[in-house]
Amino acid sequence: MKKVVISAALLAIIASILFIAFPVNDVPQQPIPPDVAPTLPEPQIKYPLSEPAPAVEPPPAAVQPEPKPAPPLPGIAEADTVMRELLTLLGGEKKLIELFHLDHFIQRFVVTVDNLTHKDLPRRQLPVKGVTGPFLIQGIQTSEVISPYNSRRYTLYVELAEILDSRSLVDIYVRNYPLFQKAYTDLGYPAAYFNDRLVEVIDHLLETPDVVDPIRLERPAILYRFADPELEARSAGQKILLRIGKDNAVRIKIKLKELREQLLTQIRR
Repeated sequence: MKKVVISAALLAIIASILFIAFPVNDVPQQPIPPDVAPTLPEPQIKYPLSEPAPAVEPPPAAVQPEPKPAPPLPGIAEADTVMRELLTLLGGEKKLIELFHLDHFIQRFVVTVDNLTHKDLPRRQLPVKGVTGPFLIQGIQTSEVISPYNSRRYTLYVELAEILDSRSLVDIYVRNYPLFQKAYTDLGYPAAYFNDRLVEVIDHLLETPDVVDPIRLERPAILYRFADPELEARSAGQKILLRIGKDNAVRIKIKLKELREQLLTQIRR
């Protein structure tokens, strides 16, 4: 069975790819008149995020200092502030910080979220590193199951999910939402709204069935797979929740529900 990773979507907002390079036509083309220039369709939004609340002006005083301009939103490739804010929430916990890939975090998050409902994850572009140690099984070759001790390999990742405050995570996400939306547009969804996709993926993960441990396996070749065809047909995200063990999955689902609730409080009515 493939090495398992816990994605940032399972941490619910802790949302990659590098920019898609579109081919350039070698033949010079005439500029398109402005009145016929194509425009991208507007996203069909189901869960629109509220605009950040305007700053409240202080009461008048005898002398008011010159207001400082708000810092500009960082570029998509230089959005280190998002990663720094996330690391601040970890309180300098080195063992937890080392779980992250710190470069291109927003792109990594967006592409991971988008692929959690698919069959496979782009493992080289995940926002967190893979678990260490071998995948633990028990039983004889014709009746192998996931070992109950295997769930311990994911303890640190589950603790990471629980340590990160859901409200603070969503606040970071909303403040920097234009960067997440741009990464999603660059991924090839010019008429889609990333927050809709995020809520959709969270709902998909919450639909992962609760199964009775231990889970039976089979190995027709080199890699293990679920013996139950219905489980094997599940998405990459749901398979992660199945592999990490029932207790861990319960804790992750609780976190996902918290994040979903916080996201819905940000919806613009």
